[in-house]
Amino acid sequence: MSTCATTSRELDEPLAGTAATARTWLLVEQTGPWGAKALTSSHLDPGLGRALETAAQGTGVRVALIRRPGHHADTRTAARHQVYVAHTAPGRTWLRSCVTSDPRRLLDLDFAALGAGDHGGFGTPHTGSPLALVCTNGKRDRCCALLGRPLAGELAAAGEEGVWEITHLGGHRFAPTVLVLPYGYAYGRTEAHTVKEILAAVRAGRVVLRGCRGSSAWDRPGQAAELAVRAATGEDAAGVLDIVGTQEADGRWEVTVAHTDGRRWQVTVASGASQPPRPESCGAALKTPARMDVVAVTALADRVSGAPGGPPGTAGP
Repeated sequence: MSTCATTSRELDEPLAGTAATARTWLLVEQTGPWGAKALTSSHLDPGLGRALETAAQGTGVRVALIRRPGHHADTRTAARHQVYVAHTAPGRTWLRSCVTSDPRRLLDLDFAALGAGDHGGFGTPHTGSPLALVCTNGKRDRCCALLGRPLAGELAAAGEEGVWEITHLGGHRFAPTVLVLPYGYAYGRTEAHTVKEILAAVRAGRVVLRGCRGSSAWDRPGQAAELAVRAATGEDAAGVLDIVGTQEADGRWEVTVAHTDGRRWQVTVASGASQPPRPESCGAALKTPARMDVVAVTALADRVSGAPGGPPGTAGP
């Protein structure tokens, strides 16, 4: 049986520029089964789920449910909830956590401040393993369950302490999909050995490009632009590249990417249609999803020295 993930893989659909956009993630542990719209169709109080969705709208915060890999019995046993909040803006990333028996208290959070990078003293800094959040919600798309749940289980069995299942990361056809925190890079078509490599890189403050969909801190053109600069320059340090300007006209973007060392690049990104048509999720009608195509990466003058980062039309050193 053909699936959306199989079709996307066979067509070699590009991954860059396909990550969900969220400057800040609010992750709430909720055991038991999840529905397609998990915030309002799980054992979390649906009124609370709707209130969290409303509070997050327009703030840059994305709310999702998480649970540990394994069997998810349909039980309503009261439990304490692990909560994580992560801000993914480069150079200003943080990951904090707390445990609560009353998730309604999360409505007291200042969501606008969280989206802007101010945690307001929430919880305590997370000092454990980086988080690997594997999308496994088969009620949204069967590929997430068929491919995501075995991956999450394998990683957990291998001793990766930061592995959680998550309700939704977008891009079902790129399953299994993974979000890694605190840096906020999303990955597609992942396997256990590649996730282990990604987590090892995170521990060392590096970013793995293979299979990377982009940083959730940026919109889709920004994601594609940052990854293009990394590919062109070989830069793999996390937190050193920032999107400092974007101009859009007629389906093309001029994105300015800045390095902490003063170098800058202008990246031209064009929106194209993926051909031939394919389903964006299992059972959906055939469509031509938008793709972010990088047309050019041009080094600009170094803001510190005034010297160019490289010859015009190139990525620089």
